[in-house]
Amino acid sequence: MSETRTPPALGAPSRSRSEALGAGRYAPVVTAEDWMDLALDEARAALDHDDVPIGAIVVAPGGGVVARRHNEREKSGDPTAHAEVLALRDAAAQGMDGWRLEGHTLVATLEPCPMCAGAALLARVDTVVFAAADPKAGALGSLYNFAADPRLRHEMTLISGVRAEESASLLQDFFRQQRSAGSLLD
Repeated sequence: MSETRTPPALGAPSRSRSEALGAGRYAPVVTAEDWMDLALDEARAALDHDDVPIGAIVVAPGGGVVARRHNEREKSGDPTAHAEVLALRDAAAQGMDGWRLEGHTLVATLEPCPMCAGAALLARVDTVVFAAADPKAGALGSLYNFAADPRLRHEMTLISGVRAEESASLLQDFFRQQRSAGSLLD
């Protein structure tokens, strides 16, 4: 059954981002806030190519980050190049259990849309952590709740609101700049 709860602390003390990412590899991170820090870094990277600043990471059952991506719709010209879908593809490509990501956690800076929530559901992700709710397109509680729909074959645990204000501020600043430049994206 789906539930919304506060982010768990996973035991070890929090480390700085540089310690968590040591030597060019993705190392285990210990709290949902730490995971969200990495997703927010990815979201900021999307600004380099004028994409909406949304980032996502996939965390393996042992706590290690196995994929991290940001939106690339504008960069790639691909309408499906959402951060969550790209991160799920990268994680599945590692071939640990084929396309199944059971036991994994998806962390995103914005509540996933129907496409991204559906991808997480189909990948059999156990938990989705997200920062800001998306009242216009959110599919994990705002408009729909794919995580707890009894008609679907898989349920996911939800953890929402992790660093929501920071994520919302990043998105608001982006769209404010787009409007002032006269180049608002859809």
